[in-house]
Amino acid sequence: MKTDTWKNRDFITTLDYTRQELETLLGVAAELKQDFLLGKPHDHLLRKTLFMVFYNASLRTRNSFEAGMTQLGGHAHFLDQEKIYSPALPGQQAARHSEEIADTARTLSRMGHGIAIRCFGSAVSWVWGMGNQVMQEFAKWSDIPVINMEDDWYHPCQGMADIMTIKEKLGDLQGRKLVMSWAYAPDTKKPLSVAHSMLAVASKFGMELVLAHPAGYELHPTVLEGVRANVARHGGSFQIMDDMDEACRNADVVYAKSWTALQYWPPTTDKLDDSGLQALADGHKDWICDGRRMGLAKKSAFYLHCLPCNRDHEVTREVIDGPQSAVFDQAENRLHAQKAVMSLLMR
Repeated sequence: MKTDTWKNRDFITTLDYTRQELETLLGVAAELKQDFLLGKPHDHLLRKTLFMVFYNASLRTRNSFEAGMTQLGGHAHFLDQEKIYSPALPGQQAARHSEEIADTARTLSRMGHGIAIRCFGSAVSWVWGMGNQVMQEFAKWSDIPVINMEDDWYHPCQGMADIMTIKEKLGDLQGRKLVMSWAYAPDTKKPLSVAHSMLAVASKFGMELVLAHPAGYELHPTVLEGVRANVARHGGSFQIMDDMDEACRNADVVYAKSWTALQYWPPTTDKLDDSGLQALADGHKDWICDGRRMGLAKKSAFYLHCLPCNRDHEVTREVIDGPQSAVFDQAENRLHAQKAVMSLLMR
């Protein structure tokens, strides 16, 4: 469902929004953050309801959305897998306790003002891309905005909080160097959604973007095509390299986190290949953001991570708990960025 105005638009990926629209979102988020700090009421969604459908666990996402709706004067319903039927795409309704998304979406549309969904991985039987299919199916049938709280393709709310944090610290982003780097983690199934969304939004602000990862951890070609198109339109640059040290050199921002390797997931494989995922990851345990690598970046550089992180694997404690870390600024900005999204789409 799409319209030509802010009201009732879906928020599934920032690739669907122009730079001007994203700047509007950031402006509203900054105003709402200022109101929050001053204790100024901003009940823009008075008596409105958001249905939060969590097919996966969450800490920052659930609490930032729930607190945000309260601060906006509305209410958020928390629906986890024990409180809602499993999502069934057309023709899939065979399992017990499942319901076709078309029915769920149309029912909730009659009762509230927005549906926010988190769905990937185990919730869709470890088939990569099916979480996004669930999101798109909700959007197809819903008459109220569908907000993506993370699927296997995108995490646009995290991306908005990330770019908000970067702009707060750097101001004008034109020509600033952002490194999005893979990092080792014992958990080999982390989605690509954060890396996809960070590059999708940053590529609309003229930044010098570097994607760094070992062979086997490529991002999806469709997303990379969108990033390159944004760079061609808005300036900056985009390059991919397999050397984390070289990537970090003279960086303004180092965003290092783990993501999975798609070649070991259905539908590319018949079933999830855990041993292949583990073997690939174990060969790259040296991909960690430590003090030495942050020392290759600019002295003013800062480190980002969406959390939760694997300390001593993705990043050392001296970095994430040190003066160059901005991860808790990021976490806070989830609240303000999402309040801006909800205020504009659900008003």
